[in-house]
Amino acid sequence: MKKFSSPGGAQRFLSAFSGISPHFRPGRHRLGAKEYRRDMANRFTTWNEVTGTATAA
Repeated sequence: MKKFSSPGGAQRFLSAFSGISPHFRPGRHRLGAKEYRRDMANRFTTWNEVTGTATAA
C-alpha cells in the first residue's frame, strides 16, 4: 500500500490502472523492432485521441 492513504485509494488506482496498463505493453518479445515501433506509435496516437493530450517526444 505504498503512499496510498487507504486501501480504498489503492483499490481505485489499481482498478483504473488495470485497464490502461495493457494498452502500453504489447508483448515486446513477440515483435520485431519495426513492428514494435509501429504498434507503439499507433497506441500513443490512440491514447492522445482518447485523452485529448499530446505525449512528450
